[in-house]
Amino acid sequence: MAAGTALADEAPHTPMAPITLNQTGLESAGPKLAILADPATVPLDWRLVDAQGAVVAQGKTRVYGDDAASGRHVHQIDFSQVRQAGQGYRLTVGDRASRPFALTAAPDGRLLRASLSFFYQQRSGVPIEAALVERPDLARPAGHRPDRATCFNLADPKGQVWPGCDYTLDASGGWYDAGDQGKYVVNGGISVWTLVNAYERARLLNRTRALAQVADGTLAVPEHGNGVPDILDEARFELEFLLSMQVPDGKSLEVPIGDQRGNAGHYVLTRIDAGGLAHQKIADAHWTGLPTAPADDHVTRYLYYPTTGASLNLAAVAAQAARVWKDIDPAFAVRCLAAARRAFAAAQRHPYILAQVAFDGSGGYGDPHLADEVYWAAAELYATTGDAAYLATVRASPYFTGAEGTGDLSWGSVATAGALTLALSDRLGAAERNRVRAQLLALADRYLADEDKTGYRLPFAPTAYPWGSNGAILNRAMVLGVAHDLTGKAAYRTAVVDAIDYVLGRNPLDRSFVTGFGARPMEHPHHRFWARQVDARNPVPPSGVLSGGPNSSAMDDTVAKTLKGTCAPQTCWVDDLRAYTMNEVTINWNAPLAWVALWLDDTAD
Repeated sequence: MAAGTALADEAPHTPMAPITLNQTGLESAGPKLAILADPATVPLDWRLVDAQGAVVAQGKTRVYGDDAASGRHVHQIDFSQVRQAGQGYRLTVGDRASRPFALTAAPDGRLLRASLSFFYQQRSGVPIEAALVERPDLARPAGHRPDRATCFNLADPKGQVWPGCDYTLDASGGWYDAGDQGKYVVNGGISVWTLVNAYERARLLNRTRALAQVADGTLAVPEHGNGVPDILDEARFELEFLLSMQVPDGKSLEVPIGDQRGNAGHYVLTRIDAGGLAHQKIADAHWTGLPTAPADDHVTRYLYYPTTGASLNLAAVAAQAARVWKDIDPAFAVRCLAAARRAFAAAQRHPYILAQVAFDGSGGYGDPHLADEVYWAAAELYATTGDAAYLATVRASPYFTGAEGTGDLSWGSVATAGALTLALSDRLGAAERNRVRAQLLALADRYLADEDKTGYRLPFAPTAYPWGSNGAILNRAMVLGVAHDLTGKAAYRTAVVDAIDYVLGRNPLDRSFVTGFGARPMEHPHHRFWARQVDARNPVPPSGVLSGGPNSSAMDDTVAKTLKGTCAPQTCWVDDLRAYTMNEVTINWNAPLAWVALWLDDTAD
């Protein structure tokens, strides 16, 4: 913190509204739900008035009752029958009113463009140009150019001395992972997959409107005008980094070989032929302070040992890229497929190199269970190549047979990514493809069932909210979106709308968790450059940045600790740069925000 500065007020000046809904407005032809917290146990009269004060609709609230997630006694107001587009609508219950809001006939695409601009502004190794961002103060010099490093060869926090390696990799480029300036293959993998999947889904289903929204020239990226869809230009910037993290052939390394049970901390340093594996990350030797602009980060950076999980991530996303770029850039596609095959083969040779060692200065992304990564990587390779060996791996997976459910999509749980790819691929025969689709629909139905378990009506009903809950909700919305693609069932789309409505203000805090959107947006993310809260020389964040959101499970930062045990799960959140467990921003949360924004714009009537 700069001398003489103080933390800014963490609450925006706009007061809370007694009736909450999506602060950016609602679709005129879509579902419309608002929430009132009120102790009344009987339905209350509500009215919808237009900008002139005329009553457009009226009815009775639905009493949900006590809602554990929010800690409120909740009434729901459904006014979906109103379909006239217009500005200045208000909902009223007695003397309480919502803010004025709009019903819009067509999406404006602003959330999509802003959420994708986040990735450009997280780029490493290139200057962020003033002409491509919304304010001049968001421009910055290139950080970590070049980003060359050798393997970590010091003692870790537990005293283990690491042997290092005899090579250096140039890992320039890619996206900074989050509020710090580390770059991680595991989190980069699911993030780039999500963006490419948004494009591939539109292409496979011939969604011309969606394709037009991310076409060449639609986004503010340096590559626009090159004839390639801008969303793929952004994804390729990360893909090039991921490819650069692969261990060269012929290199031997000492790595921690874990046991088959994935017991954390149980490993033996073993020298192996590491060619084809992917390093887990490149990051600083220790944490930098707040704020630190990328160009001012002069801490020594290291490659951290390769892992099976990182290698399978590389195999999956490189295989996906190989088929998507096949007709766009055949040479790049060939390079991606070769890297994918090498990474998958290396992971099969070394299936138990786990990310289980804590280093200072970077996130661990530890994952003791890799069967889902194997399924995902094999599914992507099979969808690209049709090779029988990859199909055999897919068929042998418990996620394919149904012995295990694919579960919620996240960086550490990727089986659903494989299922989403197979569900839209023409490689499988009809019977097996329908089996995968049925599994996805069963998962989507489980999410639908959760809607009835929460007063704020969203497809997410855990007993405690996890770190990155907003990302978890939006990843569920992706599954629901594809379920709607496959069936046309309106309830699936309504649940996607419910998810975005929650993120954009229909929540007990009456907060939009996306910067620049709504009357009470998040303003102070945990970020080392967008850090005006602690130093007036730094900028406030750009629009389109998603907060991790409420977290009642891992309340470890200094701000969260003050709330521990005192907040209902949906209210365990503070808009404070220091609150990294609640208000950090990451590529793997903004990616599903962009996916959902594109999908909603594409499917709006």
